[in-house]
Amino acid sequence: MLGREGRKVVLLEDGEIASGETGRTTAHLSFALDDRYTTLEELFGKDGARLAADSHRSAVDKIEEIVKRENIDCDFERLNGYLYLPKDGKVKELDEELEAAHRAGLTDVKRLPDAGAQGFTTGECLVFPNQGQFHILKYLSGVAEAITRQGGQIFTNTHASEVKGGSNAGVTTTEGYEVKADAVVIATNTPFNDRVVMHTKQHPYRTYVVGARVPKGSVTTALYWDTADPYHYIRLQKVDAGPRGGQVDYDLLIVGGEDHKTGQEPNPEDHLQCLEDWTRENFPSVKGIDYRWSGQVMEPVDGLGYAGLNPLDDENVYIITGDSGHGMTHGTLGPMIITDLILGRENPWAKLYDPGRVTLKLESVKEYVTENLNVAAEYTELLTGGEVKSADDVAPGTGAVIGRGPLKVAVYRDPKGQVHECSAVCPHLHCIVHWNSLETSWDCPCHGSRFDAYGRLLDGPANEDLAKVEQ
Repeated sequence: MLGREGRKVVLLEDGEIASGETGRTTAHLSFALDDRYTTLEELFGKDGARLAADSHRSAVDKIEEIVKRENIDCDFERLNGYLYLPKDGKVKELDEELEAAHRAGLTDVKRLPDAGAQGFTTGECLVFPNQGQFHILKYLSGVAEAITRQGGQIFTNTHASEVKGGSNAGVTTTEGYEVKADAVVIATNTPFNDRVVMHTKQHPYRTYVVGARVPKGSVTTALYWDTADPYHYIRLQKVDAGPRGGQVDYDLLIVGGEDHKTGQEPNPEDHLQCLEDWTRENFPSVKGIDYRWSGQVMEPVDGLGYAGLNPLDDENVYIITGDSGHGMTHGTLGPMIITDLILGRENPWAKLYDPGRVTLKLESVKEYVTENLNVAAEYTELLTGGEVKSADDVAPGTGAVIGRGPLKVAVYRDPKGQVHECSAVCPHLHCIVHWNSLETSWDCPCHGSRFDAYGRLLDGPANEDLAKVEQ
């Protein structure tokens, strides 16, 4: 967007393009927001809910515009979305959401006795017309080509170690290179340049996904979401024949859900198994599970993400974070806002998504207090003795935290029996990391930083590896 406005743009990517959370998305393009319009209206008023609907709807339009203008073959299509009740759901939820959606300007939302879908029974539901879906990797490939074609530069495998604002704004990399800029935008799922403020206003959750093989045409192509907490989200992905051609007789049913706080679940495998069981129970046409994965979502305490100036920072350092379950639309409307801010233009959504906002409604305050008390409780582990007594108690292929005098050590024994040790103290704000047996990673239960089994950084807000310890 900035390149099309004639600005010179440099993109620094820590890994490869789409190697982070965007590559793990289920790619719903929706303005049926997961915190529901009833809640958003309570928190932000009728005007705020209307702006939220308008911004996410405009983001889907913007994606479609980019797809057409840049001629990106990414399976983009418009389709219906259905919000339905779980087994213990109350019909009143749908009635209230329908009225709130209409007040937010989504007047084409309707109540149905059933979605009438092939291969899936929703029961009573709301239909949200004109939602979207696409293949995110194909889309990002096309966007990257468009950026370089218009003169932008993309540097992959480039780690940003320091960000500066003000008159000397720019970014320094771990290799010592510097990029000077008029403005810096940090769009890293959770901002690594903000030490404390934003991490009290949003919290990390792991979410799980399965890709199930279903016979082609056995399930109606649409988006589906239930009102459970945590909720399930479902769509169909058409499968290409591939370079060899031939007939493909199946599609992938992509089902997500079973969220939990990052680093606070001792048996994450159970969540993935629950999701697989739920998928088989609700979609009898499933022939097998081809893919299983997880991702990390940042949940803002008041239901809406953040896009704008980084609080307590210089006037030319911006962040995009708090995407919640709407990374694709928030990851588009955020750049729409920041493009206008950088170019000095008014934007109708800027105040709503301002990272510095304070929402004083009771529901938001309760969420803020609850989540931050949860974080505070995790710091008590600094005073405990660890999970096992010594490295001898750690089985091959697993990890555990041990106490060694005043130190907390993260011990991983690889499948060959070799022991690898690093500090168990997260370098962000010094919480004790937990072993994630499903993903063989060390996860911080406070703010969501993640490290591989050897202590190498995977996800922020930490911006460096776990410290090494002398063995």
